[in-house]
Amino acid sequence: MPALPLRLGVNVDHVATLRNARGGRNPDPVRAALLAIEAGADGITAHLREDRRHIRDEDMARLKAEISKPLNFEMAPTDDMMRISLATKPHAVCLVPERRQEVTTEGGLDVAEQRNPLTDTRQQLNDAGIEVSLFIAPEPKQIEAAALIGAQFIELHTGAFAEAFREAPQSTGELDRLRAGAEQAHCLGLKVNAGHGLNYSNLPLLHRVPHLVELNIGHSIISRAVFVGLRAAVEEMLALV
Repeated sequence: MPALPLRLGVNVDHVATLRNARGGRNPDPVRAALLAIEAGADGITAHLREDRRHIRDEDMARLKAEISKPLNFEMAPTDDMMRISLATKPHAVCLVPERRQEVTTEGGLDVAEQRNPLTDTRQQLNDAGIEVSLFIAPEPKQIEAAALIGAQFIELHTGAFAEAFREAPQSTGELDRLRAGAEQAHCLGLKVNAGHGLNYSNLPLLHRVPHLVELNIGHSIISRAVFVGLRAAVEEMLALV
């Protein structure tokens, strides 16, 4: 059976970052999501952080109500976020670690150390008809733990790959870790997404990673949109995907 086309999920967090820098309503992340979908995006990703530094509760509700493609709700596995996600009913939830002092998500979940609570969280979300993904580093014990708790997806953290590419584009060590992680996950019955730090320069190498379903990309697309517009930025990324 031929592989399905790789999907692009556009993360609109940093449209909200720009809005929040001055307050008010503009630029509107929901309008950005609608434009991204018009340009061909396969889905929209948004991270509701505990400190609401960019996306806000009302953004999530509007995204679910107004977009025509799947909504991927990134969140820490907390009681507050569970309450909101169960009320919002996105297509999928991606569980991520979160620290207030970090600029962006710095690492993957330690699933191996949190198997029991994450299993309970996964079960509640699945019972509500929401698919569950775990944002993890390409480490064998974390991938195995993700399968053991019953997640449908993992999202491989590509931050180390992106940093290695920036320092030495010809280095393949981190790419090899991603390839091995994707193979392991596939063998364990997990579907595989990837994201973090992906951009127009390093993304072509990701085609060497097998079994990928979706790439979730935000900062580089929104940054590119400053110069060429959001439609063109999404279309350029889709051409690479």
